[in-house]
Amino acid sequence: MQKASDRGPFVLSKATMQKLFNMMSAASFVMSTGMVIGTMAIYTRIPALTKHYVDELKGELTGMIAEMVPGQIDEVMPELPTTTGPAVPFKSPF
Repeated sequence: MQKASDRGPFVLSKATMQKLFNMMSAASFVMSTGMVIGTMAIYTRIPALTKHYVDELKGELTGMIAEMVPGQIDEVMPELPTTTGPAVPFKSPF
């Protein structure tokens, strides 16, 4: 065990502090590398993810519109007449 005068004002010795700093440096390197790799992986997959979600959204919208349109057309369309009136008079331009 070192004397307090050998350690200086620190609680831990210089060798222990150096080991701690080296471990923190290695952990920082690992975390930074992981973030760079994760960012690259996500960045390269963005077009595929976007295309997937757009295709899924188009499919859902197409299904919803296909269900809604026939009902709305039936509501708006008037009843077809069963009989017709006289022919419209036609004047010849000659």
